[in-house]
Amino acid sequence: MKGSLNRNVGVVSFAAAVALILFLSVGTSARPKAESKDIVDTAVSAGSFKTLTTALQAAGLVDTLKGKGPFTVFAPTDEAFAKLPAGTVEELLKPENKDKLVAILTYHVVPGKVLAAQVTTLTSAKTVNGQSLAISVNDGAVMVDNAKVVKADILCSNGVIHVIDSVVLPK
Repeated sequence: MKGSLNRNVGVVSFAAAVALILFLSVGTSARPKAESKDIVDTAVSAGSFKTLTTALQAAGLVDTLKGKGPFTVFAPTDEAFAKLPAGTVEELLKPENKDKLVAILTYHVVPGKVLAAQVTTLTSAKTVNGQSLAISVNDGAVMVDNAKVVKADILCSNGVIHVIDSVVLPK
């Protein structure tokens, strides 16, 4: 009986190892998996969008981007915000500049869930702001206005994030 139990434990362990290997190989396939976190929680947990999340709070847009969606967010990193002229972010975060901040932030959001494969086929995308972002592919890099998409298809429960290296500004 004891030998049978040891053999069964060995078989179960082997099966678990095979299942883990299969899970890991399938989990890293080209097809992205949906996440359970919404856009805001995903951005917060990434750690590289502190300026963006602060701006979303100042603009009163957190609840919107935690909503049902779906949304596509072209999210500038903290480094992207740092490229703006000195004092720009601080000025935009002031309560008297809320309308301007909302206009800029909503220019980074497209209604619907637009994955990278779709983005590369577009020449523009109408934003929540009402204006359109210019989209192009240059030497294999996807450009949104003057910003380069540096990471695409971060799936969230209510949409998708594409990370960009610059803040894009509405006209």
